[in-house]
Amino acid sequence: MEATMDGNVVSKGGANRMLRAGYVLSGIPVLFLLMDGIMKLFRPAVVVSGTVELGYNESVIVPLGVVLTACTILYAIPRTAVLGAVLLTGYLGGAVATHVRAETGAFSMVFPVIVGLLVWGRTLPAGREGRRTPALQKQISSRTGER
Repeated sequence: MEATMDGNVVSKGGANRMLRAGYVLSGIPVLFLLMDGIMKLFRPAVVVSGTVELGYNESVIVPLGVVLTACTILYAIPRTAVLGAVLLTGYLGGAVATHVRAETGAFSMVFPVIVGLLVWGRTLPAGREGRRTPALQKQISSRTGER
């Protein structure tokens, strides 16, 4: 048995399960976004047709793939996860705006929001005590003067 920062007692097995669940939940958007970014780099027909249908020129596919892959890699590295999350938020916001403009349906508009929530689930406060990842805690502390 082990006590957590908020005073609750958790078995070591329970803590390990929670840690594994956290890795899985943060791994889902990483795998999805890496797949999306890499597919844009190789430009298969389905990616080209989908991009053109959304109103973009075919020439933007590879640069979008580079940006998405780079942001996802930054997010996957724990030391740069917060920066990656911020950049991915911008990218996913652009995806939402694109689908709103193209009127592609509710799911296409909501899906990037869900991915964004999974991305920030790794970096935002957890629990009632406001535990955060060390990088985000340091950022918040330096802005508010907390130690």
